[in-house]
Parts: sequence; structure tokens; C-alpha cells
Amino acid sequence: MSDEAPIDQLKALAHPLRLSILKELDRQERNVSEIEQATGIGQPMLSQQLAVLRKSGLVKTRRAAKLVYYRIVPEQIALVVQLLDGLAGGHGQGRAAPPEGRAPSPGAANFARLS
Repeated sequence: MSDEAPIDQLKALAHPLRLSILKELDRQERNVSEIEQATGIGQPMLSQQLAVLRKSGLVKTRRAAKLVYYRIVPEQIALVVQLLDGLAGGHGQGRAAPPEGRAPSPGAANFARLS
């Protein structure tokens, strides 16, 4: 995975409309009109959001006659989850919990103290 890929994927996931599209696609593969009906997102905006999801690699398309079907790419979602899990200390991977923070010392310059 390139350095840009996780950034694009996290940006794609961080948008409320794209997240609602992904939630619908999590249930099953859908064509554009089915996604529009399920989410209530109008056609121009929906096409724009689907393009972002496609570019980020989170969804793939399949053409059947005149219809384009979208589906989630589970491997890419798993890589994002793995990245976030690693940043969170990987508690799901059997790693130790991060140490608890020190109690601040009294005084005005606590922000400048190094451990």
C-alpha cells in the first residue's frame, strides 16, 4: 500500500455521505439507482461520492448491460482497520496496553516537562 492510499481511504471514510454509501454497500452489491434510493443522495452528488470511493480503492464496480454495480473491497477496509488498530496500540493483536500517563506536577509549566 502506498503512503497516499491510507490517507485517501481515511478521507473517504471521514465523509458522512460516503460513510452512508459504504454502510449500504456493506449489506450487498448495489447499482447506482439502488444506492440513490437507499441513501437519498441525489444523482450528481452520488456520482461524485462514488468516484471518491472508487479512487480510494474502497469500492469496485461491475458493469451489467447499462447498469454499474458497486461493491465494497473488504481487503482494503481490513487494511484501514489494521492501520488504525496499530495506531491505537494494537490491543486486538495481543500487544500490551499503553502505560498510564503521569500525574502532572504542580506549577504553571507542566506542558514543558519531558518524561
